[in-house]
Amino acid sequence: MGFFKAYDMRGTFGVDFDLDTVYKVGLALPKVVKGKRWLVGRDCRTTSDAVYDALVKGLYEAGVEVSDLGRCTTPMVYYFTAADGFDGSVMITASHNPPTDNGLKVSKATALPVGYANGLNEVEKLVNASTASLDEEFKSRYADTGEMTIGAMTAKVGAMTARLQNGNTRPPAYSQSIAWERYVAWHVQRCADLSNLKFAVDCSNGMSGIFAEDVFPNAVLLNDEQDGKFPAHSPNPLKAEAREQIAKVVREKGLDCGVVFDGDADRAMFVDERGEFVQPDYLIPIVARATRATQTLKPSNPQALLRIIHDVRTSRGAIETLREDGFEPEMVPVGHAFAKPILRKIGALCGGELAGHYYFSEFFGCDSGLLAATRILGEIAKAKQAGKTFSEMMKPIVSRYANSGEINFKVEDKEAAIERVLAVAKMLGEETGRSEIDGYRLEYRDGWISVRKSNTEPYLRLLVECRTKEMLDNWVGRLSDAIAPHNPQSASI
Repeated sequence: MGFFKAYDMRGTFGVDFDLDTVYKVGLALPKVVKGKRWLVGRDCRTTSDAVYDALVKGLYEAGVEVSDLGRCTTPMVYYFTAADGFDGSVMITASHNPPTDNGLKVSKATALPVGYANGLNEVEKLVNASTASLDEEFKSRYADTGEMTIGAMTAKVGAMTARLQNGNTRPPAYSQSIAWERYVAWHVQRCADLSNLKFAVDCSNGMSGIFAEDVFPNAVLLNDEQDGKFPAHSPNPLKAEAREQIAKVVREKGLDCGVVFDGDADRAMFVDERGEFVQPDYLIPIVARATRATQTLKPSNPQALLRIIHDVRTSRGAIETLREDGFEPEMVPVGHAFAKPILRKIGALCGGELAGHYYFSEFFGCDSGLLAATRILGEIAKAKQAGKTFSEMMKPIVSRYANSGEINFKVEDKEAAIERVLAVAKMLGEETGRSEIDGYRLEYRDGWISVRKSNTEPYLRLLVECRTKEMLDNWVGRLSDAIAPHNPQSASI
């Protein structure tokens, strides 16, 4: 897959894109996303400073004003884009991807996402048609970056950063200390009383390390030093190996739970008191309950507070729980570029995804791993006060069905594979419902299946949920055989 994805731009630095590409993106963005004032932030990846310099050079030459948010989380860029009235913004990050990757997440005014369908397609055309390039000195310093080790790459980025700073080509800092204080204060104000809770927070050597100690002063902190090489484990908490460390700490220290943030801190995931992973879609009702409890003003439309968005992969157990709690679930396609506009359009209170993104109307309709973490921790603290463990709190949601989790397959012809799945699906029973907003979600009396093409990786994704484990194993086996005879790839959302 190329650099331009459905939700953002992302790939391996020096392979899928280079600094010339980034420079051309900087030149092109203001032609597509109109407006004079831009905000740019970046994560701690070893290439982020160099990408920043190339991007800002392009933005400057396109005639816009740029403010530098510095090293930050992706939700921080969303927050200040909307709160401070920027016309556009870019977060330099590859989120949960490996350390050799990097990318750009673009938003327009009010922090609405710019995805491939509403702007990045035009940016790609302009980039491909452009003959502009960085000066030879700039390019020569990074000509072999794609084949370099992470250590050598870091040294080159540092040298280039120093040169550009001496040349005064960087924009002035965007009141970073004041912005930091505002952001932390906003979240602390909304954080429930966690004084009775014993928990660990794993920052994954990513950007959540900049706020963990301030927001979670009593937590056991793991990997809170920012390191773009991600030495402790993968910055993707959906990978089992990324949760092994915190699960061990929770068990050994007898903690109530553990939170793991991904590389750019737009997602938060949990392990319970046994160190067992809690699939993120099961937590959507928990987030909804906690968020409804914070509402103090009555909306002009009372029903607006009751609508909750969830993606096409969400467990039926979570959806049923939402309805039982008095919410109106609304199914949406996978990905923040789709979820955020829909949340605003229908006036939903909040929502979530299987991948661990949680969206909040009070956070300008955007996703915040930090706000999600504080809301969920607050509910765990309340459950503990009532004599329940985290796993006991989740049991009424989790125990309703057997769930496969998302299974990934690498196949050459995805369309043909989907047709084979649909053919087998006809033999699973009578359909009771169908959604085609993102691949296929087929409902049956005793379960449902989802099959869809990934928007970010070269995978076909399958998810199955049934009333019993025996039925689940049967359905997964039949559907997997229809897709490919070889073993599926490990999940990576």
